[in-house]
Amino acid sequence: MFFLTLSIFTSIFLSANSVQARKFRDTGDNEKLGGTNAELVANLLDVHNQRLQSMDSNNIDFMVLSCAQPCIQGFSDPVTAENMAVLVNNELAGTISNNTERFGAFASLAMHNATAAALELQRSVKELGFVGALVNDYQQSGADGQTLLYYDQPEYDIFWQMVSDLDVPVYFHPRTDIQTILNLTYAHAPSLKGPAQEFAVGLSTHILGRFPKLKIIVGHLGERIPSDLVRIDTQLKRQATLGLIMKQNVTTYFRTNIFETTSGNFAPELLNFHINQIGLNRIMYSIDYPYINIPDGTAFINGLARTMKKEDHNSLARDLAIEVLRLND
Repeated sequence: MFFLTLSIFTSIFLSANSVQARKFRDTGDNEKLGGTNAELVANLLDVHNQRLQSMDSNNIDFMVLSCAQPCIQGFSDPVTAENMAVLVNNELAGTISNNTERFGAFASLAMHNATAAALELQRSVKELGFVGALVNDYQQSGADGQTLLYYDQPEYDIFWQMVSDLDVPVYFHPRTDIQTILNLTYAHAPSLKGPAQEFAVGLSTHILGRFPKLKIIVGHLGERIPSDLVRIDTQLKRQATLGLIMKQNVTTYFRTNIFETTSGNFAPELLNFHINQIGLNRIMYSIDYPYINIPDGTAFINGLARTMKKEDHNSLARDLAIEVLRLND
């Protein structure tokens, strides 16, 4: 027996310009991912060859593609960032235009200006047919790239209102920190950079809640946050006098506004714990290709079929993603 699945997030580089921009900001060692940097870039760029073949051989119906981190969030100049976002989105739309039954896309956005971000999201959804947006944590800005912009401030309300009006999700993806933060935090232990620790710590700053219809997606089983909800809720309540602006606790938002995916975190026991914490109706299957091998995800999702009810497995593998991404609209 096999199961048709949807992978709601995979990475891609989108043109010679985009590849060069990513190489310029490459602070990681991609050979540790199980291949050379050249092989990784080739897999990121490919859509219709080995990627599609691997989808077919692993019974994957649909993938949503996006620009690999830090993407537009790594451009500190607002004009350059806005122009690059348009270029990336146009190129991705063109890349998948001949096979939109198998591929969708998240828009890349320059987040220096909330109005500009809102308008580019609107264009990407209405004109290009994208299913939402993905932002790679904070936006670098300033002449030296050391000013970091976060999106929970009131000046971003116009953007979040557009997200709500369009009824599309925004995927919060972690990014490699700027060098100043890396030097201060991980110089003593560079092995903790990236997915091992840095990503989970950095993303936890972006819990939002002023818009009741907002749909946020967080990968890697919620960047560990649902594993620690009791402590997070308790400590944030104690710190409310310091200006906490959330109207509800984090647990509530994970049960109402936030969805998580399994991308790169294929741990059945942890998945079951998260189901008990936030509910299966908040969790979707995802892979994180090419940073994670597709067959590893297939073994995980097919193995779960032996222990889950059929309707629950279908929800995780495809049904919830179809609903959240509005693929049947």
